[in-house]
Amino acid sequence: MTPDLVSGSLPFVGTYGLLEAAGPVLDALGDPTRRVILETLRRGGPSSVTALAERVPVSRPAISQHLKVLGAAGLVDHESRGTRNIYRVDRAGLDELREWLDQFWGDALDAYADHIRRTEIRADEPPTAGRRTKEERG
Repeated sequence: MTPDLVSGSLPFVGTYGLLEAAGPVLDALGDPTRRVILETLRRGGPSSVTALAERVPVSRPAISQHLKVLGAAGLVDHESRGTRNIYRVDRAGLDELREWLDQFWGDALDAYADHIRRTEIRADEPPTAGRRTKEERG
């Protein structure tokens, strides 16, 4: 079996859509240290590696490596100031993740709307034999 085949001669077709686009962001945020770094940048604003290392309990080389992963996922951006890089949150990097998560919210709203429609239809139906109305129940 080759990597392009799922089973026998059945070809693999990548159709994960938004999940595939959100994957690198989810992978980057899967590490708790990277989440702390991102949150530190979000709350504290743009920062150098040295300043981040003062606020996050890991070494400067580790901060740099985590920032590299966050940057590759599009979650942080940086600008050079002399010999230092200043990092900031790149909010556009969260767009794919937000779109993917919004699908869950959309599904929940659709299910709620379906429930309301079914409830309204039942409320409009005349009572069947043996079933009392609200007024009859009292």
